[in-house]
Amino acid sequence: MNSNLQPIKLFLVVAFSCTSLLASLSPVLAKPTPNRSDAKTILAQAKTFSQPPIPAGSPPGGRVRGGAKRGEPGCPTPKIDLTALVPFTQEANSVINVWGQTTVERPSWFFYVPYTKDSPYTVEFVLQDPDANEVYKKAIALSDKPGIIRVSLPSTAPALAVDTQYRWFFTINCDKEKNAPPTFVEGVIQRVNLSQPTVKKIETAEPLKRYSIYAQNGIWYEALTTLAELRQKNPQDAALKAEWRNLLGSIRLDDVAGEPILSGTP
Repeated sequence: MNSNLQPIKLFLVVAFSCTSLLASLSPVLAKPTPNRSDAKTILAQAKTFSQPPIPAGSPPGGRVRGGAKRGEPGCPTPKIDLTALVPFTQEANSVINVWGQTTVERPSWFFYVPYTKDSPYTVEFVLQDPDANEVYKKAIALSDKPGIIRVSLPSTAPALAVDTQYRWFFTINCDKEKNAPPTFVEGVIQRVNLSQPTVKKIETAEPLKRYSIYAQNGIWYEALTTLAELRQKNPQDAALKAEWRNLLGSIRLDDVAGEPILSGTP
């Protein structure tokens, strides 16, 4: 009788051990691994940047591309002109309005700069208040290769006031004597407040979701900055590259979408 029970006992022990092993592994096996479907869903929600209408009052005007007119002296003509990575509209009368919104006190601007530090050019960024008073001015050092640079308003600069339009300029002077006109871009930025429910969503959201929320709500500067930071942290991510192209393509700046985002502070 005992000899007959031994195989049964052994079978039960083995079966119980296997069951326990599977039970211990099941949480691991069941744990979802990160997949790109969530990212694709989030990015699909932000497929089109929602550009808000130009605020009431005088149109902002501006200039999204640099470059001298044909026949004029000045900076050499590059393959791609100096470009501000900012939304713009072109009216029926050919007037261009360069304008975007931010929600932060000290935002960042992005510019494609075609010239390098080998060129003896002087570059500066200037921010003015509505009365054309200078709020901030910074000399910009050119990089060792053409690309997209970031200019941020530092903590030492005055904070942007809500519902106030500030004008910015990014200027490259290629003539030491300053007899020839510089190449420049120019536009208007306005700080706004989002609704409290939207702010709460942003505060608890992952960066990719934050980007989507900003894009859906027409907040250009934070949408661009968030996506640029994600791209710099994940340079090989094909989905982020595609979304970067999509975002810049939505404001008709496809030609700079493939240019590198340069690291460091200019």
